[in-house]
Amino acid sequence: MPQRIHGVLPILHTPFDAADRIDLDTLKKEIDWAFEQGADGIGTGMVSEILRLTTDERASLPAQLVEMAAGRGAVFMAVGAESTKQALAYAMLSERAGCDAVMCVPPLTTRLTEAALVDHFRAVAEGIDIPLIVQDASSYVGQAIPIDVYLKLLSKYGPEKILFKPEAPPNGPNISALRDASDRRAQIFEGSGGVYAIDSFRRGVQGTMPGVDVLDGVAQLWRAMERGDEPTAYRIYFPVCGIVTLQLQAGLDGFLAIEKYLMVKRGLFPSSRRRVPYWWTLDEETTAELDRLFALLQLALVTNGNGK
Repeated sequence: MPQRIHGVLPILHTPFDAADRIDLDTLKKEIDWAFEQGADGIGTGMVSEILRLTTDERASLPAQLVEMAAGRGAVFMAVGAESTKQALAYAMLSERAGCDAVMCVPPLTTRLTEAALVDHFRAVAEGIDIPLIVQDASSYVGQAIPIDVYLKLLSKYGPEKILFKPEAPPNGPNISALRDASDRRAQIFEGSGGVYAIDSFRRGVQGTMPGVDVLDGVAQLWRAMERGDEPTAYRIYFPVCGIVTLQLQAGLDGFLAIEKYLMVKRGLFPSSRRRVPYWWTLDEETTAELDRLFALLQLALVTNGNGK
């Protein structure tokens, strides 16, 4: 029986060694740390550099993550690809490996009609028994998914089979629109990195999918909101928001560069190596501001005590 997808669900960053291979020892360290911070599960997504992995790496990673998670929480895999056949193949591999769900973006190199989007996601959903998280990552890659596509999928498969991660701007109003149009049946997750976490929580999302780089902050922020402790939530939120705002300035490459810098700063990664090609890297002034914001985040967490 698949584990429930809910709560704090960090998207893993993929560590690479000097030979540009996935560093499995560091990946295990990252996963252990994520669960120590109170994660309810782990997953992969765009900031896992999932589209920069080889076919063999994408085929082997699901089983590796399931083994490393060791039943401590749900595991879901990003299966987005440029063809329906590829996405379905990755989804089936993930299910066989023991993942609890898969997450899929539309193809990025073509703009699909609403009917073609529905057909794409239907094929993936019908090829597996585990849930499918339909992801709109159009705030930084790909096309926006119209709300009618969500509703058609929800009507056909139900809220336990089809889940949603809408990230198209404006994020908050789009979350509310899906919530209201589905009569609150839709299970919705937010993926803003933390910058919209409080607003999304108030709109009734079932969980948040931050990067691991700010997971300690987002996890404690989320728990504070759950217990109604808004002063603590906002104290943690402001430095998280500052860090993610810097990431947003350079799209996906901005997220990757800053997230991996912070993973090294935390001592979780030995290297900030990214898969090439990429167009943006940190300059000295951005790095200095990150260091200031990271110090403020750690101060907010110390002030909060354990907070989990």
